Amino acid sequence: MAGLKVVFVVLAISFSLGGNWVGAQVHHVVGGDRGWDPANSDLTSWSSGKSFMVGDTIWFAYSAAHGFIAEVKSKEEFDSCDVSNPIRMFKDGLDSTPMDKEGLRYFTSSNPESCKNGLKLHVQVVPRQDRPQTVMPVVATSDISALAAAEAPSTPSGSAHLGSSLVLLSIGFALLGCVMGL
Repeated sequence: MAGLKVVFVVLAISFSLGGNWVGAQVHHVVGGDRGWDPANSDLTSWSSGKSFMVGDTIWFAYSAAHGFIAEVKSKEEFDSCDVSNPIRMFKDGLDSTPMDKEGLRYFTSSNPESCKNGLKLHVQVVPRQDRPQTVMPVVATSDISALAAAEAPSTPSGSAHLGSSLVLLSIGFALLGCVMGL
């Protein structure tokens, strides 16, 4: 189910772009094709080596049955899994948040057991730097659980750098048609 949500994330992003080139903005789908999943609680490995820059967007695809996602204020709240006073609570199962300023951001599972098992993420948002603006090839995983675009070998594959929303939209509908047997 989380895989299907990731496909819808890509489609939602495509619609929001209105056919324009994104340039250097990156849309990060947390956890890659598995999303924010208690079975994939090593989000530190997923985020290592990624650059989160001002202007990027982080997307969360998750099952609300496993708990919500809280953005907390401090490292102390993050480390102790204290979600009693969150900045924001993500509850929809498919949420995004813009990286609109520099600094540390902390996200944790609202489920204390999942959080203590590592289902949490902190990101360092750095100032915008010029990324190479090249046409991005579109890659679909073999189980059609996600769409991602690869910028270059130096860019982590879990980040979806979107080139043309019309191309992604067409591919998304084609894949959905295949899945639904149309």
